[in-house]
Amino acid sequence: MEFKIRNYTPSDLMKLYEICLKTGDSGKDASSIYKDKKLLGSYYAAPYAVLHPELTFILTHDGIPVGYILGTDNSEAFYHQCEEKWFPALRKKYPLPSPEDNSPDASIIRLIYKGNQPKSELSMYPAHLHIDILPEGQGKGFGKKLINTFNNKLREMKVPAVHLEVGKKNQNAVKFYEKVGFHIIKEYEFSIAYGMKL
Repeated sequence: MEFKIRNYTPSDLMKLYEICLKTGDSGKDASSIYKDKKLLGSYYAAPYAVLHPELTFILTHDGIPVGYILGTDNSEAFYHQCEEKWFPALRKKYPLPSPEDNSPDASIIRLIYKGNQPKSELSMYPAHLHIDILPEGQGKGFGKKLINTFNNKLREMKVPAVHLEVGKKNQNAVKFYEKVGFHIIKEYEFSIAYGMKL
């Protein structure tokens, strides 16, 4: 029954897709929501691990990944990298859905076609992150440890601040981010942007 935080290795990639899916419904399992089990991770997890392995950290339980934190030190540069190196292959794989397709899969595919849009109000917080932990790793302080691990790496890289966005429905995550020291930058219709100066 041993938990550890370690650096990402490429052999973890399939587990990242799985963890992203199993936490993809406001922190709950989204396996029954998405037909394509890799779709959510293709947008929210895998590009970070592939393009920024140095900023991807894995929480393991008895050697098996049960959580991760990942992100980028420079959101704008990362968005350009995704346009060049990540989204083109996904756009070939997934045709753009018809306008009347309102399925969860279609909404993620539309995000892939839209690409990442920088938000001017977040420009003072150039880094951003995503963190997901399966139930067996929750409530044990590892979320805070993952945040500290990630932020310490950003400090080494001389990054001044970090942000993240969380859905308003995910109240557990909202409470967690406020507890570990993030402050609200801006509230949107369905989400909140949080930031932390480093």
